[in-house]
Amino acid sequence: MKILLDFQVLRSPWSIQTLRRLFHQYRKTFAPVNFSDYEAIGRCEQEIPEYFNFASDVMDKWSQAEKERKRSSNPALWWINGKGDEMKWSFEELGFLSQKVANMLSGPCGLQRGDRVLVILPRIPEWWLVNLACIRTGIIIIPGTTQLTAQDISYRLLASKAQGIITTDVLAPEVDSVASKSQFLKTKLIVSQSSRAEWLNFSDLLKTAPAVHNCVKTKSQDPMAIYFTSGATGSPKMVEHSHGSYGLGFYVCGRYWLDVTHSDIVWNMSDTAWVKAAVGSFFAPWFQGACVFVHAMPEFDPTAVLNTLCRYPVTTLCSAPTAYCVLVQHDLTRHTFKALKHCVAGGEPLNPEVMAQWKSQTGLTIYEAYGQTETGMVCANIKGMKIKPGSLGKAAPPYDVQIVDENGSVLPPGKEGDIAINMSPKRPFPFFTQYVDDPEKTASTIRGNFYITGDRGSMDEDGYIWFMGRSDDVIISSGYRIGPFEVESALIQHPAVAESAVVSSPDPTRGEVVKAFVVLSPSFKSQDLKKLACELQDHVKKVTAPYKYPRKIEFVQQLPKTVTGKIRRHELRSKEWGQI
Repeated sequence: MKILLDFQVLRSPWSIQTLRRLFHQYRKTFAPVNFSDYEAIGRCEQEIPEYFNFASDVMDKWSQAEKERKRSSNPALWWINGKGDEMKWSFEELGFLSQKVANMLSGPCGLQRGDRVLVILPRIPEWWLVNLACIRTGIIIIPGTTQLTAQDISYRLLASKAQGIITTDVLAPEVDSVASKSQFLKTKLIVSQSSRAEWLNFSDLLKTAPAVHNCVKTKSQDPMAIYFTSGATGSPKMVEHSHGSYGLGFYVCGRYWLDVTHSDIVWNMSDTAWVKAAVGSFFAPWFQGACVFVHAMPEFDPTAVLNTLCRYPVTTLCSAPTAYCVLVQHDLTRHTFKALKHCVAGGEPLNPEVMAQWKSQTGLTIYEAYGQTETGMVCANIKGMKIKPGSLGKAAPPYDVQIVDENGSVLPPGKEGDIAINMSPKRPFPFFTQYVDDPEKTASTIRGNFYITGDRGSMDEDGYIWFMGRSDDVIISSGYRIGPFEVESALIQHPAVAESAVVSSPDPTRGEVVKAFVVLSPSFKSQDLKKLACELQDHVKKVTAPYKYPRKIEFVQQLPKTVTGKIRRHELRSKEWGQI
């Protein structure tokens, strides 16, 4: 089988020597399911198929391999909650249960192919079943974080015109408080041990659902998922991905960045709402037949993380750089990880010092990657490459990444510009379809032959990409993408706030945090400012998702503005980062 010996056609800087090593490694651990076509697609030697469905074309093949005893004994999904509860499902069991859930959705739930469903679930096994069931039925899934407030949920229901919502009893009251405003919503499904009026119960329906479902035949270009992502202006945008872009697009990610086979156990700590969950907890590992390990931690607990790595045979760890930053503050030399051999990070820049501390204490290298909701993995460091601490690595197949100027012209090595993806001669297949209902926003991302990521950087003579920062006002904190407009909109709802401007501020742990510059209303200027700052923080946590609240607040007499009255966030941000 031809794997990657002629990888030059990718126009990727990943070295041929590195890929030859991976080829020989792959031969030694040959997977029981042959996905050589997907290898060829990743090499741009073969067009993506007209039809593709991850459930039938990948998951069901692994299920068949299990039946024929061609796969290791690892479960496909291994879930724990840290309280003694544990659940292990094989690919065969996942197939059986996801078919039952598919029949639930298209049966008593009354949802049809092409309908949109907002799914707000924590790290519970049902999240994985719902995702697979949506893929099987052609229903478009819209992931949402459990930190969403009623206002956030209402906006997403109205903007997406979602026909269904699936959540737990924790958020059900919030949904009920706004559901009447969404004329498209027809189905509410709750994952709970108890019943709730006007809600269908997941457990009850699962018991009686038929066990056989005929997977729909989806085209590679058919929409599969919609992610809400924050921008510099306005409310979060809807990023649409197809069955081909996400279903096929993460093959290279699992094969080379995660570097997993069907014998590995992958623990990705991402929230279920983010694209990183699709990467590390779903498509990438399952494409390789690996086990997805899940800890239901409601919030990051470094002690629990270290104890879990010592107790369970996790071979691959995927997390945001912030998590590694916190973990290295503990004496890692006192812990013996049971099976950990590969660590990856993404979502925000990785501090070289954190990488060095992790290496010195564990002996393991952290392999950083860079990507976006719109693109999936764009750049990566992989095993066998020379690691340059602080670099995002090199362009990942099938992307051709360049640094361009304001005219869309490619800049020479060492010159700072916009990190961009070449869209010529054709659009890369892992790319997003569109910003839903916003053709102007979709078109605005293209400059000449390039898609402009919104991030600034440079490329060295070896093809390594170096991140410099955002070119707009979006804040990336602990891997969370936060738009200043969302925080400013929440602040202005408090009577004490006359005006506000929100920017990023440096933070030693999170990289950057949200800082708000606030102009007070006249009647509040004599109040205790320290107490008022806490009140404003609590207010934002209640109005919008808590992770967006300003960790720093500075009260000012006025905000810098242009002659037309537009707030100059750039001036405030530059001052905050010590640039002026």
